[in-house]
Amino acid sequence: MKVLLTNGSPHADGYTAKQLRIVEEALHEDGIETVWWQLGTKPVRGCIDCQHCTKTHRCAFDDDGANELIDLLDECDGVVLGSPVYFAGGNGAFTAICDRAFYATCNWESTLRGKVGASVVNLWRAGATTAIDNLNKYFYASQMIVATSNYWPLMHNGEHTEREDRFGAKVMRNLGHNIAKLLKG
Repeated sequence: MKVLLTNGSPHADGYTAKQLRIVEEALHEDGIETVWWQLGTKPVRGCIDCQHCTKTHRCAFDDDGANELIDLLDECDGVVLGSPVYFAGGNGAFTAICDRAFYATCNWESTLRGKVGASVVNLWRAGATTAIDNLNKYFYASQMIVATSNYWPLMHNGEHTEREDRFGAKVMRNLGHNIAKLLKG
């Protein structure tokens, strides 16, 4: 079994990656493989509702990682969408790619049906639960099973706090173990 960890931050080694690595450690402890997808800093297009993907299962725009994400979503048994919180939502470039990738896989016969999904976000001050709700909607429309933890899957980034978010780290570990449990049935 394999879980896709998506880093929806332009920073490959920032707070979102740190958060995802905690989830990954728990998954590995439970014998679950992981693979990473990184947003990066390339310009990203939004969906233009051209319907190309409904016929081909591929996005018409093949220059920013959306088709790579589609392939990884198909290949994996679960996915964790990780994003920083920007204005009470996920990173706009990341959600634009998710719009396109999930639209290409989401229909009545969704290729993601029954797979496990979870969202994690990191923040400085506020907006995390709204961002989590928005990211989780990709799973609902794709008929996926949403994994939970013992609290909302968020972490405060250490840059603006006096101490590391140890409680958030425990929530991430618990989330990883819960994803593994759902995958193993």
